[in-house]
Amino acid sequence: MPVRSWLEERLPVSALADALRHKTVPMHRFSTWYFFGGMTLFFFLVQVVTGALLLLYYRPSASEAYESVRFIMTRVPFGWLVRSVHAWSANLMIAAAFAHLFSVVFLHAYRRPRELTWLTGILVFFITFAFGFSGYLLPWNELAFFATRVGTSTAGAVPLLGPELVRFMRGGNDVTGATLTRFFGVHIAILPAITTALLGLHLFFVQYHGMSVPPSVESNARAGRKIAAMPFVPHFALRDLFAWTVAVALLAGLSAFYPWELGKKADLFASAPAGIRPEWYFLWMFQALKYAPPTVLGASGELLVLLPVTLGAVALVLLPFVDPNTTRSRRAVKSLAGIALVVMAALTILALTAKTP
Repeated sequence: MPVRSWLEERLPVSALADALRHKTVPMHRFSTWYFFGGMTLFFFLVQVVTGALLLLYYRPSASEAYESVRFIMTRVPFGWLVRSVHAWSANLMIAAAFAHLFSVVFLHAYRRPRELTWLTGILVFFITFAFGFSGYLLPWNELAFFATRVGTSTAGAVPLLGPELVRFMRGGNDVTGATLTRFFGVHIAILPAITTALLGLHLFFVQYHGMSVPPSVESNARAGRKIAAMPFVPHFALRDLFAWTVAVALLAGLSAFYPWELGKKADLFASAPAGIRPEWYFLWMFQALKYAPPTVLGASGELLVLLPVTLGAVALVLLPFVDPNTTRSRRAVKSLAGIALVVMAALTILALTAKTP
């Protein structure tokens, strides 16, 4: 065919098709966890498409941001649905990323030679939170304004650099229109560019090294038991597509029946209303900060929360490089990850069930 010949001359179409035909996916009792990586990617793509549509009408200024979002929701055909899909897909993307992260930790899929796969993936995981934090302020409503003020002030607990970090995040001493403009630029330009690069590298490493198998399955293979495998095309690809279909159904149901509300416009001179709190994925830290004492040995009590969180993030980055991958170390990693998951879940539940003062 002329088109195929034209493409073949310029792109390795045959080589790519041959690679897909020979690509297989290990099949074992933990194979279901493989789908969460693809679902995270799906929700990210939804974010890109819906975000681009919202950009057609959104105006990133303190005087026009709220009105432009209200115009999208009330005057633009299906604008309320697009914004709702964008908001819900952001939350579902973080939930899927959480599931993907913990499945990789519990299955020890970060071990050699997949250190770079883990590194690019964990950086994308951290960036999803930056997406959520930066995008939260953009509607310029009351809840987002005061939650952002509280969230950015937390950085002030960092020794020496705290005040400078707060000013850098806010673009000044307080949350103002400059903060909105700065968050907008980070949200729609800087973070997408970094994410695209890291995601491309992550997918390349996944394809190059293939899907990891748990150590228990790997030991069975060394004992002579063959690991079952499924062709990626079309068998696993169709299963992955079905998982995306489930994600679409969940996203459509939430967006249609529980549309994302806009709330009241932010007032820089008003006092914070009762019940201000961040999104669910930051609630565990929010609740932990509430339990922290004002000062400890002359240092800010918030540092008691920020320090272990920072150390935990560093430990995640370094995990594949420091884990000796022994039976004892694998048990320790599972135990620590399980404890962290239980603590975060418990703090989130406490925050959700706490009575508004």
